[in-house]
Amino acid sequence: MVTIEHVRSRFVKHFDGRLGSIYAAPGRINIIGEHTDYNNGFVLPGAVSNGILCEIRPNGTDTVQLYSIDLKDRVEFAVNDENGPKASWARYIFGVMRELQLKGVKVEGFNAAFSGDVPLGAGMSSSAALESCFGFALNDLFGGDNAVSTWDLALIGQATEHKYLGMNCGIMDQFASCFGQKGKVMRLDCRSREFEYMPFETDAYSLVLCNSGVKHSFASEEGNAYNQRRQSCETVSEILGVESLRDADFAMLEAKKDEIDPVDYKRAVYVLGEKERVMAVCEALQAGDFETVGKKMYETHEGLSKDYEVSCEEIDFLAEVAKANGVTGCRIMGGGFGGCTINLVKNELKETFVNTAKAEYEAKFGIELKVYDVEIADGARKIE
Repeated sequence: MVTIEHVRSRFVKHFDGRLGSIYAAPGRINIIGEHTDYNNGFVLPGAVSNGILCEIRPNGTDTVQLYSIDLKDRVEFAVNDENGPKASWARYIFGVMRELQLKGVKVEGFNAAFSGDVPLGAGMSSSAALESCFGFALNDLFGGDNAVSTWDLALIGQATEHKYLGMNCGIMDQFASCFGQKGKVMRLDCRSREFEYMPFETDAYSLVLCNSGVKHSFASEEGNAYNQRRQSCETVSEILGVESLRDADFAMLEAKKDEIDPVDYKRAVYVLGEKERVMAVCEALQAGDFETVGKKMYETHEGLSKDYEVSCEEIDFLAEVAKANGVTGCRIMGGGFGGCTINLVKNELKETFVNTAKAEYEAKFGIELKVYDVEIADGARKIE
């Protein structure tokens, strides 16, 4: 776990011994709502306790000096540099700075050191945490009367991915990192950007991520696979005469089934089902009904595996192990083709489940299963 003391010791060492201000921003999980964002649907993310911690101080010059503690790498560039650094990690910070400047925030030179504890390959969005951490910090330090809103910070993070890293991501990751609240997840309407906090506090259950440690060979074509599924949804929407599958229902789909390619039909079945499951989980959370939450998670996994076809043998095996060991809910988390399962498990079953999953997974696939506890936490903030 990254600590203030750890970050501060490196900041002092690399930047003339004077202290700065401490800021933090989290990674995220998503309880339910996969592949719904580009269908103008709903997602249900939450911020997590793992994230990015940085110390930062204006340096009175027109130069930015950055130190990545985890990579042991130092980068320097001018505030008015239009091209920016080549190191990909530094381009996240450069992009956030440039986008803030475009919004009217007069960012001046600064020194910063940062570290993170978001598990690599776990699909918890370390990049969004980095963007949100520096976005919040620079806005706080230099914004003044021109400070931007929290929504602007989320959109700045997304624009950074698009324009400076070439990643055409949605808004969910940055939204969750900026708006997160301890003990709450958020139902986000990806069309209107309206959102509502939902309680996620329980003494009886834990959230656990199981990292399969695999990314299949066809994952190199993941962008193409993603585009194919997105195209399927758009094709069905056009046949149904709606803007997106958000506006369709099963009756409309069945009425036009003969006109729809069978593969496209399966994709639409999943998306329409997921739309209903997100709403059902929100109602269940408000009622404290975690059994229903878990049931819907299993249904989502089944849909992602059989209809949307973005799971794999290893992930399906982990879902089977979860069900066999009494885990309340389990599904693949993220875009698919490997990565993690997210598990909702009763506390009294947690230790047995984790030990069994590790043993059986390694026995079958020869891969060490990494397991992470999840704590729903606050979003980007200054630490006083």
